[in-house]
Amino acid sequence: MIIPFTDLSEDTLNNVIEQFVLQEGTEYGAQDVSLAEKVIEVKQQLKSGDAVIVYSELHESVNILPAAQFLNKS
Repeated sequence: MIIPFTDLSEDTLNNVIEQFVLQEGTEYGAQDVSLAEKVIEVKQQLKSGDAVIVYSELHESVNILPAAQFLNKS
């Protein structure tokens, strides 16, 4: 189930994004990128519709996925 990011408080949204960024260990190239910059980048992807927040009832977990990837799984 997709959770609209606009339904979350700013603090909750930041916590979800930070958890996602820290667990994913996303590689940003040779240059170090701060956690704050990564959070901003993910927020931009959510706002543009390139990414979605997804709740899994089966796993009782929240994740952020590329919108195209989630739509292909449905």
